[in-house]
Amino acid sequence: MSLRTELLKSVWYAFTSLDTEKSGKVSKSQLKVLSHNLYTVLCIPHDPVALEDHFRDDDDGPVSSQGYMPYLNQYILDKVIEGTFVKESFHELCWTLTAKKNYRPAGTPLANTDAFRLWCLFNYLSEDTYPLIMVPDEVQYLLQKLLATARMETGEVELGDVLSQMGQGISVWQFLELVNSPAIMRGINGETMSMAIQDLYEEIIQDVLKQGYLLKKANLRRTWTERWFVLKPSTLCYYVSEECKEKKGSITIDKDCGVEVLPDRDGRRCIFCVKTATKTHEISASDTKHRQEWVSAIQTAIRLHQSGSRSLHRELQSKRREQREQREQRRLAREQEMQRLTELQSERERQQQELDQLREAQRKAENAMKQEQQRHKEQQEEMQRQLTEQLREAEEARASMQAEMQMKETEAVRQRQRIVELEKLQEHLQEALTQEIKARRDEEEYRHAQAKLLIQEEEKLRVLLKMREEQTQYVERAQREKQELQQEMEQKNKELQEAQQQLEDVRENRERADRDVQVAQKKLYQASTNVRHWNVQMNRLMHPISPGEKRIASAGGFQGIWGVSLTRRDSSLKRLQALDDKDPKQSKESNNLESTI
Repeated sequence: MSLRTELLKSVWYAFTSLDTEKSGKVSKSQLKVLSHNLYTVLCIPHDPVALEDHFRDDDDGPVSSQGYMPYLNQYILDKVIEGTFVKESFHELCWTLTAKKNYRPAGTPLANTDAFRLWCLFNYLSEDTYPLIMVPDEVQYLLQKLLATARMETGEVELGDVLSQMGQGISVWQFLELVNSPAIMRGINGETMSMAIQDLYEEIIQDVLKQGYLLKKANLRRTWTERWFVLKPSTLCYYVSEECKEKKGSITIDKDCGVEVLPDRDGRRCIFCVKTATKTHEISASDTKHRQEWVSAIQTAIRLHQSGSRSLHRELQSKRREQREQREQRRLAREQEMQRLTELQSERERQQQELDQLREAQRKAENAMKQEQQRHKEQQEEMQRQLTEQLREAEEARASMQAEMQMKETEAVRQRQRIVELEKLQEHLQEALTQEIKARRDEEEYRHAQAKLLIQEEEKLRVLLKMREEQTQYVERAQREKQELQQEMEQKNKELQEAQQQLEDVRENRERADRDVQVAQKKLYQASTNVRHWNVQMNRLMHPISPGEKRIASAGGFQGIWGVSLTRRDSSLKRLQALDDKDPKQSKESNNLESTI
């Protein structure tokens, strides 16, 4: 399906939602608003004045879908460039317009997001004819994938009963009502169904072939890091987590890429690599099964590029459509064959009726001949009795009778030839009937072979479902292990926070001790300054007293003693200061010693 066809399907819903009177026409003012919104969401530059002039109110009245299509094609769809706009926003605009007037669910409705995604899936798989419908085969395919994604099993008979009531197809609103019906929602809660719809939307609409956690080897540091990988037909992107908010890189997938399984090494198991034209990316899976699934998915993406296909589900949809067409052709051929056999049987019955009529005519002719012979015998006896009297008349009558007998015999010969021809025709009809019986037997043999193939396909499907259940169990076990690791990490973080708090307390004690040392040093400095001041004053007082030698000696002795005391005091103060610099914890002893000095 081309981009134009995909966009036209959504625009058709928006146009029909504006047709409130079901007349097939929409007012120009509404079409002007719709066109403006389409320009905006498709990121197409336009002239508002030209738009206003084109949809100016006049006497023409509302516009039909055929009248709006030329403008839609020429001014909007022809200017659309893929990749310049967000498709989901465009579809969401059309869904909002059509859901307000058409989507009225009964009972517990689906969430608006789930209903929107189902609407997109319906448009993706619907036929390219209007009004849009989905054939029963596509409905069965979509429901089976939806229930399989939700890990539910629905009996084929029950699903067949639901599909048998659809006829040639259903609309999107009937499809939404069917998904929300008890026959489908029985045993499935809303959250499970929402997750299944999201997974199916990502797989079919967004072309996500596979996604999950893997270990990737860095190109520079060569370390292994866990990343969330998302595989699409053209790229293999990897993110920090499954929210896909922080993208760490991507690997371009093209027809020249290759994927290869590597042996275990460096303590890593289940390794494989993706080779591009410039790099080789090494990746490790959790187990062998997981690795094989990823390798198969990447090979599928490479195969799509090699075959020129852009979407796996588009290719599968085309194959399903071809199979439906082939089944229809075989059905028509069987009907034609049955009609031909019916005509042949009718022809045979008609020929049999003609043969019966010919036999009846032959029997009547034989009876008439016998009666004629009896009558002729009586006439001969009468003629013999009257031989002498009517000899001449008898001879004439005898000649006449002989001529008549010859004619009768000629007619009998022709009748016998006709009977021989009819018997040959009956033999040909018998041969045709034998060939018909043989053809029916061959058809029965083909049907038995087809039944065997269906049984084998069901066996493979059961094996696939069993593998899916094992995968689910493994994912649940991995989630439990992940929760245990998270609890252990939370415990480690708590212990680390306690250690950091203790370190902060030690730092605060040390800073308080440093402040005490600074205060002590300041006091020591003030004390030493006071001592020097008083020492200078003392020296000044000692100089004027010098009348005699004895006094001088006394003064010198007193000054020497005082100088020695000051020298000892200075050396003690220096030693205390050095001890404070080495060990701040002795600041309190230094203060006591300072006060003593």
